[in-house]
Formats: sequence, structure tokens, C-alpha cells
Amino acid sequence: MIIIFLGAPGAGKGTQAEIASKKLAIPTVSMGNIMREALATGTQMGLKAKEFIESGKLVPDEVVIGIINERLADDDCKNGFILDGFPRTIPQAQALDKMGIKIDKVIDIDVPDKVIQDRMSGRRVSMSCGAPYHLAYNPPEVEGVCNSCSGKLIQRKDDLAETVINRLKVYHEQTEPLKDYYKSQGILSVINGQESVEDTTALVLGALED
Repeated sequence: MIIIFLGAPGAGKGTQAEIASKKLAIPTVSMGNIMREALATGTQMGLKAKEFIESGKLVPDEVVIGIINERLADDDCKNGFILDGFPRTIPQAQALDKMGIKIDKVIDIDVPDKVIQDRMSGRRVSMSCGAPYHLAYNPPEVEGVCNSCSGKLIQRKDDLAETVINRLKVYHEQTEPLKDYYKSQGILSVINGQESVEDTTALVLGALED
């Protein structure tokens, strides 16, 4: 089975992709992870990507697609896989089609922007041990101090309100059109993200069984 997970940053698609991966015993191919692996191992496409990254430029689609192609050729993908973070644009989706990859299901985790902004802006992390917190859902015992190591809690740049708003803007402009692209193919299931991970998971697994 070949599955794509879509969703705005902070919607929880990565978590749901990993849960589905374990349930179905197929690997999750995360764009972020394989890009880092390609850079670290120095694959042909990884070296090309490095040139663009080091010069401060966006990695072009042909290089991103090349890195994906390298990963999908691995043995663990023979019986199916889950794509998380790719495709992000219509041209990338069309490139997948040209590669002859038949997508069985596309799961979109739909969460309102306001909820995402509240989730992400409330995140904090320990500078010392990296332990995660949330001001509303998992607050520290002492404000601004890690329970485990007593290190200072900070807000990552990715979680700053202006960063989140910008990432959502990019998502709506570039990635959200994929919903109509896959809806027209009859393979899209839209899941309304719930407050609990478990409730969202139940809806996702139900959609995958349809």
C-alpha cells in the first residue's frame, strides 16, 4: 500500500504517519529525514542538494525528486510506503505520477489555522536536555524551568507566531491545492484533527481500511 499524508505544519500528520507505518508494517519516507540522510551519506543527489543549501538557495524539484527516487528504490519500500512531507506542490505530485508510482490513499489531517497557531506558539523546549513542554497541555512545574534538568525553557524559532503564520501561508498557497488534485482521482480522505492523538488515529485507521 502506498499512502501520502498531507496537512499543515503542526496538524500532526507526522505522528499519524508513524502510527500508520507501525500498524501496516511499511516504512515512513519523511522528506526531512531522507534529505538529512542524503546530505550526511553524500549520495549523488545529496551532494547536489548540498550545493544549493550551502549557497542559501532552495533545492530545486528535480534534486528533491531524485533524492525521493533513491530512497524508494530501497528494499524496505518494495511492499509499500508512506510519504510524509512529499509531495508539497502539484509539480512534485505530477513527478510522482511520471515515476509510475500508484498512490492508493491520500490522508489529509485538517486542523484550523487558529488551533495550529495555539498549539505551536505554546511549545517550549529545554535548552539543556531537549525535553518538550506546552504551556497549556504539558506545562512545567516551575514556569520557564525544565522538570528534569532544571534547564531554561526556550521557544524555538519554528514555533514563533510570525514563523507559524508564514509557514501556514506557504502551505495554503503551495501544498493545499494537492487536496483537489487527489480528490479528482478519488483517493483523498479528509480527517478532522481531534484534540487527542488517539481520537485522530482512530479516524485515520478507519479511513485506511475503507
